[in-house]
Amino acid sequence: MTGNTRILVRLMALVVTMGALSWAAVPFYSWFCRVTGFAGTTSVATAAPGQVLDETVRVRFDSNVAPGMGWTFRPVEREMTVRIGETALAFYEAVNTTDRTITGTASYNVSPDAVGYYFDKIDCFCFTEQTLKPGERVEMPVTFFVDPEMVADRDAKTIRDITLSYTFFPKDEPAQRSASAATADAPAALGVN
Repeated sequence: MTGNTRILVRLMALVVTMGALSWAAVPFYSWFCRVTGFAGTTSVATAAPGQVLDETVRVRFDSNVAPGMGWTFRPVEREMTVRIGETALAFYEAVNTTDRTITGTASYNVSPDAVGYYFDKIDCFCFTEQTLKPGERVEMPVTFFVDPEMVADRDAKTIRDITLSYTFFPKDEPAQRSASAATADAPAALGVN
C-alpha cells in the first residue's frame, strides 16, 4: 500500500468511526440520563419502596405546551406535600381547543437536577402518546415517590422543594415531519437566514 492509500484508508476509517459515534450519542445520552438522573431526568420504578420516612418534601407541578399545539395543559393541583418514600398521585388536565384530533407526547424533568435520580415514577401519562379529539378534556395521572435514599446523598439530602415539569409536543406524522424539514432546509440551501 502506498502512503497516500494508507492515509485515505485511515481517513475513511475516521469518518466511519465518527459517524458511528454520533449515531450512538443520542441513545447513550438518554440511557446515561435515565441511569444517573442527570439533567433532572426521573427514574421509573415498578413499585414503591418499603420504607416511608417522617421527613416530607413539597412537590410543585409545572406544565407547558409547544407553541401552536392547540391544547391547554395544567396541573389539577399546583403542589402537594408528601413524605419521602410515600406513593403519591397527581393529575394534570389537558384540553384540545382545536377542531382536529391531536396526538401529543410529553417530555419531563425535575429540578433541582440533584433530585432526578431519586424521583421515581411508577405510572405516568408521559410514558405513552396522548390523543385528544376536538374539544376533548382528560385528566391524566402520574404516580410517583421520592426515594428514601435521597436523605443519604451529600448533594440531595437537604432538598425539600422539588418541581416536576412537563412539556407537551405535537407528535408529527412522518409526512409532516419530512415536509417541515424540507421547508426549514430550503432557506439555508439558498443562503437565506
